[in-house]
Amino acid sequence: MALKTLTLQDVARVAGVSTATVSRTLSDPNVVSESTRRKVSDAVKSTGYRINRTARNLRTQRAHSVLVLLPDLANPFFSNILEGISSHLSSQGYSMLIASTKQVHDSGERLIDYLDDARADGMIVLDGGLAPDVVEMLANAPQSKPVLTACEWIDGASFPSVRCENRHGTRAAVNHLYDLGHRKIAHVTGPADNVLTQTRKAAFADEIAELRLDLPPDWIIPGDFSLIGGCDAARAWIGMKDRPTAVFCASDQLALGFIAELSRHGISVPRHVSVMGFDDIDLAEQFIPPLTTIRQDRLIIGETAAKMLMSRILNPGDPQAENSAVLPVSLVIRDSTAPPQ
Repeated sequence: MALKTLTLQDVARVAGVSTATVSRTLSDPNVVSESTRRKVSDAVKSTGYRINRTARNLRTQRAHSVLVLLPDLANPFFSNILEGISSHLSSQGYSMLIASTKQVHDSGERLIDYLDDARADGMIVLDGGLAPDVVEMLANAPQSKPVLTACEWIDGASFPSVRCENRHGTRAAVNHLYDLGHRKIAHVTGPADNVLTQTRKAAFADEIAELRLDLPPDWIIPGDFSLIGGCDAARAWIGMKDRPTAVFCASDQLALGFIAELSRHGISVPRHVSVMGFDDIDLAEQFIPPLTTIRQDRLIIGETAAKMLMSRILNPGDPQAENSAVLPVSLVIRDSTAPPQ
């Protein structure tokens, strides 16, 4: 006996709304209320109705997906951001595609293909280090679709951006160490050409100068946002004749690698040196010792970026659309910082 093919009428009957409302909700969720979206979504799940996405895409001239570009697919920092993006896109009937910028730094043609071939209706870029010619290609594509940067941004580009208060967070970190009594404070940076590196490094130097503290050149230690980079920085700190009593790392991964390497040399944190990071990744609270850090709400970053992009996709040319969002950060004090001994 053949199974009955489910129709929009079946979904409408279960949801208690009209067939037209079901059709509108599935094709463009933004035009109906949240309660209606929930009713229709629940009815689709309970009936097992499957949306004909190919037909819907042809009808609406949309792919109902967004491409997200990451500089490092293995970096746990991005997990909560992706969760925030995915959560909002899903509520709008959209899906998320993920790609690595490592494959497109030399050419933007692959990215243009995603947009021109109707595989994605817009793009969220989490890498501020895209090559200038790739940025120009995206900005001047013949059939341009919305592009937005999040976390990092691209200086000189016209793309809207979502970012955190990096300068404020960095200065708060320096002041926390200063208030504990530290007067010899070093900084481990991220990659030299990264916009976050440059912003946090400049804010660090400004606050050190504001507090009238010394900053020998070797107290600015180069890093790369990675655990290995933190280990290398720790070895540089160990080799100093005049060791700083506190170290502010430009990312949590750097800080965790720094602490781990010190531990291998029998150096205790915070007994011998205070160490703090930036980001508040999940491991920061569980590490030994738990890491003092600057928290940026990565879930909110992702949700905000998705909302801003969806607004541009659904309402192209809207003069009221936000061009930037700067989100707050907060100091999280744990056990890796203490007064100098």
